[in-house]
Amino acid sequence: MSRLTRRSFLGSAVVGAAAVDAFAQGRAGGAPAAAVPVPDGVAIQKDVVFGKGGAMDLKLDIYSPKPGTSKRAATIHVHGGGFTGGSKDTLNERILPFAAHGYVAIAAQYRLLGQSPWPGMLEDVKAAIRWTRANAARLDIDPARITLVGYSAGGFLALTAAGTQNKADMEGSGGNAGAGTQIDLAVAFYPAVDAGPPGSLSPATYVGPNFPPTLLLHGTADTTVPLASSQRLFQRLLDSKVPAELHTFEGAEHIFDRDPVLASACGDIADLFVRRQRAKARA
Repeated sequence: MSRLTRRSFLGSAVVGAAAVDAFAQGRAGGAPAAAVPVPDGVAIQKDVVFGKGGAMDLKLDIYSPKPGTSKRAATIHVHGGGFTGGSKDTLNERILPFAAHGYVAIAAQYRLLGQSPWPGMLEDVKAAIRWTRANAARLDIDPARITLVGYSAGGFLALTAAGTQNKADMEGSGGNAGAGTQIDLAVAFYPAVDAGPPGSLSPATYVGPNFPPTLLLHGTADTTVPLASSQRLFQRLLDSKVPAELHTFEGAEHIFDRDPVLASACGDIADLFVRRQRAKARA
C-alpha cells in the first residue's frame, strides 16, 4: 500500500468517526433528520427520458447548479435496492451535496430484476452515460469529466460499468449509439461487490491497470454488505496500480449517508477525491 493511499485511508477514518458522532448527537431522542435544503442556484429537472430499456422509457433527474465560466463536471448516480427495488427518487439528499460543489448531478433509473434479466440494468446505466455525453454541450458539461457514483447494488453497477467501458457486448441498445460510455472516475458507497444479480460477475473481475481511479466509502458496522467486501476490492485496486481510496465510517451501518450530516461529509470527501485525481491527471 503506498504511503499516500495509506495516509488517505487513515485520515478518512478520523473524518468518518467525527461525522458519525455528529450523526448520533443529532439522533438524540429519536429526532428525525431534517430535510436537506436545495442549495441556492440549483435547478432540478425531473423525469427526463434518456433512453429505452426494452419497451420501458428510462428516466433521469438533473440537479444543475448555476453555469460558470467553464464547462462543468458531472456525476451520474445509480441507486441501490438489492437489484429488486429502489428508485432514483431515493437519492435526493445524497445528490444535493454534489450539486452544491458545482457538479451537474444526474440520478438515473434502471430496470430491476423482474423487469429485465442481467445485463439489462447494466445496459441502462451505460445508456445514461451515453445520454450524458451526447447532451454534454446542452448541459454545459465537460464530457471528459464524468464521475459514476453508485450506492450498494448501484455501487456494483457503477463499478462494473467503470470496468467495462465501451465493451461492445455489454453496451446494450438504449439510445445514443456511438456516444461512448467512458468515465474518468468511480465512487462507490458500500458496494455489493460480491452479491451481484444472477449471471453477473464481480466488478473485481474487470479491475486492471486501465480501471479508473476509485473511491470507496463504507461503514464499519454494515451487516448488509460487510466492510470486508470493500476492503478486498480496495486491495485488488492497489495490486493493479489503480489510484484508490477507502474511507471508513466508524460505527456506521448500511446506507448511513441518508443522514444529512453524513451525506454532506461524503460529498466533501468525494469532491476532494475528484479534484485530487484530476489534478494528478493534469500534472
